[in-house]
Amino acid sequence: MEDKIIFSDILKTAWRALLSQFWLLVGLSIGFIIIFSLLLIYAAPAKGESVSIGGLIVSLISLLFLCLFLMGFLKNCFQTLEGDEPQFSAYGQVAGRLFSFLIAYIVLCIIVIIGLALLVVPGIYLLLRLQFFYAFMVDENAGIIESFKKSWDITKGQALKLFLLMLIMLLVSILGMMTLIVGQFFTAPLTALMYTCAYRKLTSPTAQ
Repeated sequence: MEDKIIFSDILKTAWRALLSQFWLLVGLSIGFIIIFSLLLIYAAPAKGESVSIGGLIVSLISLLFLCLFLMGFLKNCFQTLEGDEPQFSAYGQVAGRLFSFLIAYIVLCIIVIIGLALLVVPGIYLLLRLQFFYAFMVDENAGIIESFKKSWDITKGQALKLFLLMLIMLLVSILGMMTLIVGQFFTAPLTALMYTCAYRKLTSPTAQ
């Protein structure tokens, strides 16, 4: 497989894409954070009180809302990279895969936790190799097992590059948090676009 993970190219492509739809992508990020934060506040029990049934229901709604946003926002990122304007209809298009995504996400978390328990490195390696399940479910409507298999295939021989890319994305996120959290509204869509761009590079015909 030809090496397609070139950090400067990914960062430049993601940066240009973000600028092309800056206010829309940042606005979606802000809207999500506000709504999600309100749901978490409502779900949290008052001091001295136990968790209520209503709180558990709101917590479940919060989790489903998070999954729906992650899927829809990734589709918006695909649209942006393709030169199209992100559409709100994207969230309706991915809604049918919501529970499959939730199951796959839980499975990945369990796999990574087990890997981390085995001296950390296996957990990080498995995360790097399986991370694009998310993109395949959104981009190709792949099933749970199929999406993991496809992610494993396209990341063969790319673990080190993807680890360094993950560190760069983490650094970008930290810089955003250092600016009184406000910068996170800007860096969140940027790192999402970097992830999307890396996926596109790895799945391009010349990458095979």
